[in-house]
Amino acid sequence: MTTPHAHPFWTPAPETAARSRIADFGRWAARRRGFEADLADYSALHRWSVTDLEGFWGAVWEYFDIDAETPYERVLAEETMPGARWFTGATLNYAHHVLRDLTDDAPAIVALDETGAGYEVTGGRLRSQVASVAATLRELGVGKGDRVVGYLPNTPHAIVAFLAAASLGAVWSVCGQDYAPRAAADRFAQLEPTVLIATDGYLFNGTAHDRREATLELARALPTLKATVLVDHVGLPGLSATYPSLVLPWEETATRTEELTCTPVPFDHPLWVVFSSGTTGLPKGIVHGHGGVLLEHLKTLALQSDLGPGDRLLWYTTTHWMMWNLVVSTLLTGATTCTYDGSPALLTQPDILWELAARHRVTLFGTSPQYLLGMAKFGVDPSVHDLSAIRAVGCTGSALPASAHPWVRDHVGERVQLVSISGGTDVVSGFAGGAPTLPVWAGELSAPCLGVALAAYDAEGRPVTDQVGELVVTRPMPSMPLSFWNDPDGARYREAYFSSYPGVWRHGDWITLTSHCSVIVHGRSDSTLNRNGVRLGSADIHDVVERLPEITEALVIGAEEPDGGYWMPLFVVLAAGAVLDDVLRDRIREAIRTGVSPRHVPDEIIDVPGIPHTRTGKKLEVPVKRLLQGAPVEQVVNPATVDHPDLIDHYARLGAERRARRV
Repeated sequence: MTTPHAHPFWTPAPETAARSRIADFGRWAARRRGFEADLADYSALHRWSVTDLEGFWGAVWEYFDIDAETPYERVLAEETMPGARWFTGATLNYAHHVLRDLTDDAPAIVALDETGAGYEVTGGRLRSQVASVAATLRELGVGKGDRVVGYLPNTPHAIVAFLAAASLGAVWSVCGQDYAPRAAADRFAQLEPTVLIATDGYLFNGTAHDRREATLELARALPTLKATVLVDHVGLPGLSATYPSLVLPWEETATRTEELTCTPVPFDHPLWVVFSSGTTGLPKGIVHGHGGVLLEHLKTLALQSDLGPGDRLLWYTTTHWMMWNLVVSTLLTGATTCTYDGSPALLTQPDILWELAARHRVTLFGTSPQYLLGMAKFGVDPSVHDLSAIRAVGCTGSALPASAHPWVRDHVGERVQLVSISGGTDVVSGFAGGAPTLPVWAGELSAPCLGVALAAYDAEGRPVTDQVGELVVTRPMPSMPLSFWNDPDGARYREAYFSSYPGVWRHGDWITLTSHCSVIVHGRSDSTLNRNGVRLGSADIHDVVERLPEITEALVIGAEEPDGGYWMPLFVVLAAGAVLDDVLRDRIREAIRTGVSPRHVPDEIIDVPGIPHTRTGKKLEVPVKRLLQGAPVEQVVNPATVDHPDLIDHYARLGAERRARRV
């Protein structure tokens, strides 16, 4: 297992930390509450945030001047999990807070794509477009509680459509157009939506992908639709002339002159439904509320990430990943958000995102561990661009290995803070991450996030330090799901998070809380390797193996076998020209033995054509394990939710061949 580092890799400059929004909030809260403690100190601030939930979240409400139509009666009327009742009596609207302080002639959104082209959407233009689309939705019969869905790439149209729906009190859901119509319908049909908003296509790796017929196929699978709005994004001929009763052009929807009004809704009124990966059965629809998202995202983006007026965020994401939701919420802080349509690493220009970040003076650059490791492996050097505006690189999606830190220092900037974040779609936020006042230990997350009562539980449900344990949250957060869609008695919700430790949220990750209060993430607990009673983290093995130049990606699983045995194979995808011979196998084993431990050395090393992922890029560790054990494909994974469905059959065949040899 990864062990804590004794010394920080990066430490903030004292003057920079003192100027940060989180330090200002801490000083303000201490004065306001009459505390003697220095709440500009992160450990003191965090301790207060999880011991006095009402005091902390009430302070967040006041500090960010939440504009409620009716005031709240109590911050936390009922502290139960699930079922906590926050800010009872308050009515407000998320979209109102996004749009209320935008400067008319300053950029709110910078729209970017892989061609290098871009345009700005000012605050005034964004507000008028939202008002126009909201008026059209209202005329189509959309009101409070109705559902509006988007089949959209990451462009300003998606933000406008979402904010228009939210302003009416309607419920939003979105997925990217790389989803097949059937996979999109598996999500949206559950919601019985009133309106579908889609683009004619999207860009990826030099190609404009035509999604007009896919949009019509999706619309036909959603019988509750009253209208489909089609955006001319990549310049393909419209469908309104051919299907006038089905398709309404975006240009007619977003260019009206209307007055913006936002409908006040209760604090826990549904804002959006985000879907789980849906690797088995129908994806779970996770419902979050206006107020919980508003407070959680202000805390995450303004305090933990230090975003504010003058900042620009560029975080590579698709619309079906929860990071898109955070990208939108950047606007709550007064910062400018950048959207991006295209491949993050073009074949013709693998450093396209860095070039755009330099050109548009991005201050917070967000990505994934796979992206950073890929940049390092293939020799991409971002420092050829002027990245002097970047003060932080955010990273999430999987465990960030220690090796990424020196690469960012050497190729992005010595003063740049590399912030690893761990959270989830479930809370549409983070459990642990960083802050501008915190040091960074390589391979570790700096601390639990404010308001998150994070703990690591051992097998008996006891909190442990400097030991691997289950990631749990022992007190409620405002952005915990209101419910799952179509789960009227809450049974699926309770089973998902509260079946192991009643009243305590179990997330499904193995973590270590260190003595210096940082967090190490070891991977999913439901895919943890358990060899001879010793728990091993798959992420630790992947980190070491994927550093080898001959390996582009790796996947290790541990499969219990019928005779009581335990099989731990390592699957590797080879780089071009590499051969998995005995020499390379020995190098891999030695790298694992010395870089992690002898216990982590696999039983076999097997060359495979690829590693299957969810659409949000997570390796399908548990489904691959079950396929190898012989579970039927239809019970293990929905191929429509996998980035390369053909790989599913490959692993099923591998499992069948192994079982045949053992007979």
